[in-house]
Amino acid sequence: MTDRNPSGRELEILKILWDAGPSTVRQVHEQMAPDGELAFNTVQTLLRIMDDKGLVEHKREGRTFVYSPRRTRENETSRLVDKMFDGALDQLVVSLLSSRNVSDAELKKLEQVIADARKRKAPSRKGK
Repeated sequence: MTDRNPSGRELEILKILWDAGPSTVRQVHEQMAPDGELAFNTVQTLLRIMDDKGLVEHKREGRTFVYSPRRTRENETSRLVDKMFDGALDQLVVSLLSSRNVSDAELKKLEQVIADARKRKAPSRKGK
């Protein structure tokens, strides 16, 4: 059975598609290899394999295929947390904070994300 998880190169392509939106092989190639360090045919083959694996889908526009991701960045993040940390989000955050210097701005952003998550989790007080 084919591994449906993205390889390193496939993840690079997914990042491009998440950021740029639906893209042709040429557009992906230009993002991945602006100086031609990767062959156009290699990117084309990777996208075909990714299509076979269900990582991307394509629509035909004339003679050109336009590729879109079938998974969101959030799907892949969740899969990574499940695979590496058995779903323990706190272990992921501790590992990240321990493994690099975190700026004050990044810490403030994390605090805001946590505060927003708490607000979403709080039971609604409407109608009480």
